[in-house]
Amino acid sequence: MTVLLPAAGRAATAWKNGGGTTREIACSPAGAGMAAFTWRVSLAEVAADGPFSVFPAVQRTLTLVEGAGMDLTVGGRRRLVDARHVPHDFPGDEPTDCRLLDGPVVNLNVMWRGGVSAPTVAVVRGRLRLRAAHALIVALDEGGSADVDGVRLARHDALLLTGEDAVLHARGPTAVVGLTV
Repeated sequence: MTVLLPAAGRAATAWKNGGGTTREIACSPAGAGMAAFTWRVSLAEVAADGPFSVFPAVQRTLTLVEGAGMDLTVGGRRRLVDARHVPHDFPGDEPTDCRLLDGPVVNLNVMWRGGVSAPTVAVVRGRLRLRAAHALIVALDEGGSADVDGVRLARHDALLLTGEDAVLHARGPTAVVGLTV
């Protein structure tokens, strides 16, 4: 099964601390809230310095999509996130503080609960054959687009594949999130 998830249909949800918003792309089980998801993929718009929410027993992979980046402190350790399209893993249950380097950023945020196989996150360009894929494909770049077997993805559009063979043509940076079903 293949499901198109257009960016235009996503509602922005404000963070508890007011430092940004998130737009959920997909989660499992479908419709699960923040306390019940197995995995969750979203685009987060970080507008101000401040703490990230702590998620007990949750792991995260964060990928800078837009903006200059962030200087994070995760569990007391500094982590500079200043290169676009490079996934960074960190524990979601450790206190994390963020200082923006030069204005707002947009991040692709992949979260999953402990005890579940970790999703894989890669940012690709070019042609990629996906065999029996359980994956979420997200077009990341304004200038580029992607298509999967003729389904065109514009900036921030996504396509959920569940057990399908497919061919991805990524003309710009495109995230491939391998999922556990």
